[in-house]
This record gives sequence, structure tokens and C-alpha cells, in this order.
Amino acid sequence: MTTENATGDAPRLYQAVLQTGLWNDARNARTLAWMVCGVLLSQCPALPAWVPYLHSRATLAQSTERRYRRWLDSPATVPTVVYGSLITHALRDWGGHPVVLALDTSMLFEKFCLIRVAVLFRGRAVPLVSRVLEHPSAQVSTAQLLPVLAEVKGMLDLLGLQRVRLLADRGLCDTALMAWLRVYGWHYRIRIKSNLILVAPDGQRLCKVGEVRLSPMETRCFHNVTLIGQHFGPVHVALGRPLDGPEQWQVVSDEPTSIETFAEYGERFQIEEGFLDERSGLFGLKASKLRDAARLERLILVLAVATLLLVSEGVQLVQRGDRRHVDPHWQRALSYLKIGLRAVLYALSRGQAVFRRLTLQGEPDPEPPSGQTRPHAGLQTTLEVGWQLVFRSHS
Repeated sequence: MTTENATGDAPRLYQAVLQTGLWNDARNARTLAWMVCGVLLSQCPALPAWVPYLHSRATLAQSTERRYRRWLDSPATVPTVVYGSLITHALRDWGGHPVVLALDTSMLFEKFCLIRVAVLFRGRAVPLVSRVLEHPSAQVSTAQLLPVLAEVKGMLDLLGLQRVRLLADRGLCDTALMAWLRVYGWHYRIRIKSNLILVAPDGQRLCKVGEVRLSPMETRCFHNVTLIGQHFGPVHVALGRPLDGPEQWQVVSDEPTSIETFAEYGERFQIEEGFLDERSGLFGLKASKLRDAARLERLILVLAVATLLLVSEGVQLVQRGDRRHVDPHWQRALSYLKIGLRAVLYALSRGQAVFRRLTLQGEPDPEPPSGQTRPHAGLQTTLEVGWQLVFRSHS
């Protein structure tokens, strides 16, 4: 796709966004590219905030905003189709490394439920598939989850990525979900509720999960057990109590459990940092006045594209050894998302190219973050000796 020559931050950013995609609808792609520019430069999801950044023959702000609204209303804009080509293009560099996914839900404006599957990547969760339902609760049925997971599976199969582990919270714990994961060969770590009853291989009742009382820093693992009621098994369960706080952690897995199971499950909280970035952090979704499920889903598509571009840009900046051009810390202390945003603004101010390629790579982080950041609000745990775990997030 060719674009006209242009000067200025917004037009150059627009061209860079446009040239990253494998677009099958040029007109819709151009509008999307301008919207991504608007959200990156304004860091606000409200349509009027994007108006100053779009360059076109339209002279009235109302005309530009109307163009955005038509795009959000268009049934031809299918988020999975549009975003799927971008995220699969980025994941082509993943290699043979395992893929860790987080499945979670988030409430929007107390009326809509966002279902998301994201790939966990170096402290952040990069969206794979997002679905918005008009639903009064964050708890959804497995029947509503499986179509989302099926779309994710299609993407990963296309890339030949077969080593998959899914993480989910207890609100999504369901044996039908576990059965689906078993059929397709995905591993899982899912937090379970206290009312589940565990049964030994010989059929003997072992305990109700909530009946097990552990001392601080104590763990207990049950292997090859069945979940009574649904008669689902064999599964493996890990129970643990952190050093501080009365709440026990209860995780079910398709693989034998150990202390490491809690660390593996703890990676799930990266997706909550992603929700925070969208709602009130980097993008501020709360400022959006959209109150329609389809429009919100397309708006979240715009934010997902912006997230992918920024994380990819941050990855490449670190790989080139240029992180300290935008990050004053001696060692990395910012997320790749925020490094990517600073890299884009730095490059634009100097007339340099951005978004030269899309890439997410599965190998270990070459520059892990240093220092301590706030623990997740739901995990008031510090682990030093024994089975201590620290679930950390990156600012």
C-alpha cells in the first residue's frame, strides 16, 4: 500500500501505522490508522481528542468525528479479522518457545463485560482476542468463553505454536473449560473455589478444599485426584498459604503440582496490569462515552493495535541497546509498553522512523526489570524463604 509524502508528527505516524498492517480494506485501514495515531498522541480514547491529529480534506471537526463514528458502527469492521493479521504477523518471530496465555474478564461501565485472552510477554499481556458483551457480571459461562478460545487456537495453529499454557482465575474455573483444554492439548493453571471436593483415585473422599487449613508458608499438593460432582480427573491441585494474609491459594493443574505452580499461576496478574493500562492508565478507557457493545469492541481493537505497536517498538529499542535514550534508569524499570511510547515520541521529535517491523519474540527477556514495584493489590504476599512468592508488576 502506498501513502502520500507528509510532514509533521501525526502524518508520519499515520504512514508508519498504515505500513505495518496486512490490510484487506484500504479505506477502513486508513481510518483505523488515523484512530491509532489519535490515541497514541492524545493518550485518550475519546473521539473528540483525536480530531486534531487527522489530516484530510474535511475542515470541520464534526466531519472528522463523524468519520470515526461511522468506522465504529460499521459491521464490515470485524475486530478479529483486522487485529488477527497484525498479531499473527508479530508472533511469527516467537520461535519454538512455550506460549503462556491469560484468560480473564473485566467490567466496563458496570454494564459490559470484556472477555480477553492475551499472550503474556515480559511483564505485560498483549491482547490476542477481545470480546465485549452486554452482561451485568464479570462471571460468564463457558459457552461464552469457548468461541473466544477457538479463535485464539486458530491463530496459534496457523503459526504452528502448540506448546500452550492457559492461566485463569477462579471465576472461570469450570470442568467443561478444562475438558476443552485437555482435548486440544493445552496445559492450564486455574485457581479453584473452596467448595470443591477432592477424591482419591480409589474413589475415597479426601477433603473439601476449604477444609484444609495451612500454616503460613505451608503448601500441600494432591496428585491424580478427581473433582467430585463433575467427576472430572485426573487433575493435580496445589494449596498454599502465603507468609502474611489469611487467604489460601488453591490452583488446579493438568500437570503435577509443586511450589512452582504458584509462580506459574502468578503470571496471570500481568493481564490485570493490561486492563489497568486500558481503563485508567496509559489509555484511560473510562473517558470514553461509548455505551454500545459493538462500538466498545471496535474501540478496544484500536487500543489493542496501539498496545501491540508500542510493545513491539519497546522490544526493538531494547534490542538495539538504545533503551537509555528514553529511560533514565541504569537498568530497565519501565514496561515495554511505556518504553515503546517514549521511543515513538522520541523518534517523532527527531524525524526518525517508527514501527519498522512488528515482532514479539518468545525467548527470555534480555533485560529483565530491576528493583521492586508494587505487588498486585490482591496479593499481599512476600515470599523469602520456604515457598514465598512475590507477584510483581512493572510500572
